[in-house]
Amino acid sequence: MAAGSPAAGDEEKGGLRAALGGLTTRGRSFLAAGVAAAVCAYVLGQPDLLRVGMLLAALPLVCVAVLHRTRYRVAGSRRLAPSRVPAGSEARVHLRIDNVSRMHTGLLMLQDHVPYVLGPRPRFVLDRVEPGGRREVSYRVRSDLRGRYPLGPLQLRLSDPFGMCELTRSFSAYDTLMVIPRTEPLPPVRLAGEATGHGDGRQRSLALAGEDDIIPRAYRHGDDLRRVHWRSTARYGELMVRREEQPQRARCTVLLDTRRIAFQGAGPDSAFEWAVSAAASVLVHMLERGFAVRLLTDTGSSVPGAGAEGFAGSTHDSADSAGLMLDTLAVVDHSDGAGLSRAYDVLRGGNEGLLVAFIGDLDEEQAAVAARMRQRSGAAVAFVLDSGTWLTGGAVPGAVDERLRALREAGWTAVPVTPGTALPELWRRAAGERTEHVPAGGTNGFSGGWS
Repeated sequence: MAAGSPAAGDEEKGGLRAALGGLTTRGRSFLAAGVAAAVCAYVLGQPDLLRVGMLLAALPLVCVAVLHRTRYRVAGSRRLAPSRVPAGSEARVHLRIDNVSRMHTGLLMLQDHVPYVLGPRPRFVLDRVEPGGRREVSYRVRSDLRGRYPLGPLQLRLSDPFGMCELTRSFSAYDTLMVIPRTEPLPPVRLAGEATGHGDGRQRSLALAGEDDIIPRAYRHGDDLRRVHWRSTARYGELMVRREEQPQRARCTVLLDTRRIAFQGAGPDSAFEWAVSAAASVLVHMLERGFAVRLLTDTGSSVPGAGAEGFAGSTHDSADSAGLMLDTLAVVDHSDGAGLSRAYDVLRGGNEGLLVAFIGDLDEEQAAVAARMRQRSGAAVAFVLDSGTWLTGGAVPGAVDERLRALREAGWTAVPVTPGTALPELWRRAAGERTEHVPAGGTNGFSGGWS
């Protein structure tokens, strides 16, 4: 016998010991009463009392032996409908038990393990299940807090008809319920940003005739050498390539400030939870409008982080992209960072289209960093939350007004967020302020938008 493998007798003893540990309060009471009666019968010399004590003690032991020898083959499965729900919505969990043995089962009790925030632990009692039969039960779960919640394992309790003993068997399968932030439908207002259309050819005029009239550009790493325009190369002394009409979707970056020091309070009604829910609403809205969207946090991490420079929606299906970013927002938490410099490092390096930011408390230094982000974007809208007003329900303090003024002077469309204000209303306000602040010549060379 291999080292470490228990003998059959050891397995039998271990299983019998576990069965004895499954005695219920009733079974233990009968066993204790039987032993006490047997001791009293021996002391008092009453043989009739001894027989009663033996009967009382034997009943739970017989139930343990019968239940231990029972060999049910039962299969269990779980199905979520749906597996991703917004916070505050319900999901239904379907449990299925199949009896794959050749004998009837006894009384079965099902219990599924669920986190406390999803509700009470569901329990079900199933009567005898015939050979090859099945039983299906379901229960509902609901959470006001976003997150990823494990469901399982499913436990099956076997009980004898007298309730003397219970044995628990656990299935190994787990499932995950994803509770994503709530999203609100946003009105189809018009915000300035990079319009849909074409890339290089969008800013050039049409050539009248011949190759000499084609406006070339400098060679970039990765350009096809077949596009090299040799006459222009000889003229300028460097490699020049012909411009091509390439479809390019409008881009939008949603920046979410997750700094712990920027938000006070906790719970579903806190400022941070509002910011997360609002970011989710904007992501879904922009994807539905055909934008290529990227989710960025103050830590510099972006979602999905792949595809065309990290933007989703152009090379990925919009529904899959939205699901990926909503799953990320479902588990996003506060970061320990103190500034927005990492996000600024990601944004710098060229135009990124429309930038929509949800920012918490800002000091003077971080307000300056946020202002510099606007210089790298075609258009920028900031929803600024002062978490202190969310705790007290007061008005926006003077310090917040100064930060808003600094952002607006840098070209941001800065909108203060107060408790109780709906996101669609703020979205319309942002569009109105953007129209008022746009100069006659446009917005840094970018015009158009979406509606």
